[in-house]
Amino acid sequence: MDVKIADVVLCEFYFSDLKATKKRPVLVLKDNLPHNDFVGLPISSQLEKLLAGEFEIDNAMFQIGSIPKKSKVIVRKPFVVSKNVVIKKYGSLTQHDFANYHRLFCEYFGCDCV
Repeated sequence: MDVKIADVVLCEFYFSDLKATKKRPVLVLKDNLPHNDFVGLPISSQLEKLLAGEFEIDNAMFQIGSIPKKSKVIVRKPFVVSKNVVIKKYGSLTQHDFANYHRLFCEYFGCDCV
């Protein structure tokens, strides 16, 4: 599936035993890695307590589409994802809101924001 930065996609991940899977939403942080991969930030609907590096996301932040419920983006846990595990696209964040998550990611890891 074609994914671009600022997209929120649903991915199917295998457990380590490769027998069971779990579907999880992911924010696409960088989409042009080799081998059909992208860098993603996990999204969780567990909002009881926001820890360092966790920031709310809701449907008002979407330019197109929506997510099932208010959630959080976990910028402290970036990971590389194969585009082959993307099941569907929920939508895309506004440029402003994506830039904010990018800035929060850079602040958390102490890198320069472009």
